[in-house]
Amino acid sequence: MARQSVAHTELCGATPDRIEVRGRDLNELIGKLSFTEMFLFHLLGKSPSPLQLTLTEAVMVAIMEHGLVPTAVAARLTLLGAPESYQGAIAAGLLGVGDRFAGTASECALLLDALAAAPEAERSQLAVATVGAFRRERKPLPGFGHPLHKDGDPRVARLLAIAREAGAPGRYIHALAVLEGAVSQVLGRKLPVNVSAAIAVLLREAELPREVIRGVVLTARCAGLVGHLHEESAVPAGEEMWEAAERAVPYRRPGERS
Repeated sequence: MARQSVAHTELCGATPDRIEVRGRDLNELIGKLSFTEMFLFHLLGKSPSPLQLTLTEAVMVAIMEHGLVPTAVAARLTLLGAPESYQGAIAAGLLGVGDRFAGTASECALLLDALAAAPEAERSQLAVATVGAFRRERKPLPGFGHPLHKDGDPRVARLLAIAREAGAPGRYIHALAVLEGAVSQVLGRKLPVNVSAAIAVLLREAELPREVIRGVVLTARCAGLVGHLHEESAVPAGEEMWEAAERAVPYRRPGERS
């Protein structure tokens, strides 16, 4: 007797004359929901609260664009080599959203989750121990430091202000402040909070699962890459980037000294 499958999806299904998303007729959603509302409805299975919508939209605007960073360069150079593969160029850019560039918010959220869950009297000690562990292992602390914004990431204060103005509960805002204090205590100097930490704070204040945070970042960066590829198609810069890379990293024979 054939075993009956119990696997199923509650996200979406389609028949010849109807498409349903989370039990709703798609035609009832088109024209009524913004993209972010639809994104959160699809993700969470219920209509987002005003707080969830406000914080998620703020995050997606903040992380969509940051200039000719590695993700954008990878996308543009892929389009140069394969102009017929728009999707390949976007995929190339998204593959670079990882633990070093743009993708550290989920790792920072893991640290903030632990602090927010700890008794208030123990948070400072836990934060100091956490920073100390990263320092001993010589690992970068997710959510801190920036190669360009060395005196402070200009997006952070704005995002945290939006969270406060929107009425966020504040547990993760407080956890970040505790972690920031521990960084100064352990290092003996201030290390600026970067946008990944602010993203972690806002999305956890919005009660989005930690596991989807990188997905939110990827969704926003995907939109930004479309803009880069459109500009690259109209005003190409890929060949100059390629030539600049060859000038910056010249070939030397093995054993040859500079």
